[in-house]
Amino acid sequence: MNFSEKHLNEVKEIVERLDSSKIEDLVNSIKKVKINEGRIFFLGVGGSAGNCSHAVNDFRKIIGIESYTPTDNVSELTARTNDEGWDSIFTEWLKVSNLNQNDAIFIFSVGGGSIEKNISTNLVSAIDYAKLMNSKIFSIVGKNSGYAALKSDNCIIIPEVNSSSITPHSEAFQSVIWHLLVSHPNLKVNETKWEQTTK
Repeated sequence: MNFSEKHLNEVKEIVERLDSSKIEDLVNSIKKVKINEGRIFFLGVGGSAGNCSHAVNDFRKIIGIESYTPTDNVSELTARTNDEGWDSIFTEWLKVSNLNQNDAIFIFSVGGGSIEKNISTNLVSAIDYAKLMNSKIFSIVGKNSGYAALKSDNCIIIPEVNSSSITPHSEAFQSVIWHLLVSHPNLKVNETKWEQTTK
């Protein structure tokens, strides 16, 4: 079996092992945020930050829910990193945005953050702040032992099928799941362009 076959077989296995009931629960939670006129703040670093930008577009345009990600503002992100430190970049951004009980943060991460391992500690701080403000916490992660998995109200854990491919599978399935969410009939309010085009 070549690498491509192996990787694609792993993708099939992940799909088979994903818990669709947890995704449906997440749909219902997102709908409640929208009904309450809340906002969703997408948080991630590295490749997950790129996914956050794309998700913000889809949640705003297709679902019609007010959404943002701090990593879209490079000037503020780097200023806060330089002046205040990496750990607090998301928390301070959420404070200025007046995060409240109607809002949610949505974590995209491979591991979900860990104080002990000093990984994605900015996500850990943001989760703690969201808890303090009684905001909802959603996440899509690749590890069930990370901070996000332990503290989220709704967490989709990407099944680990190959310990050497946790990152690519986690980040790829962030995209699969958020596209599922914005396509869900209980959330979707606007058609995407190609679906409107007749043959």
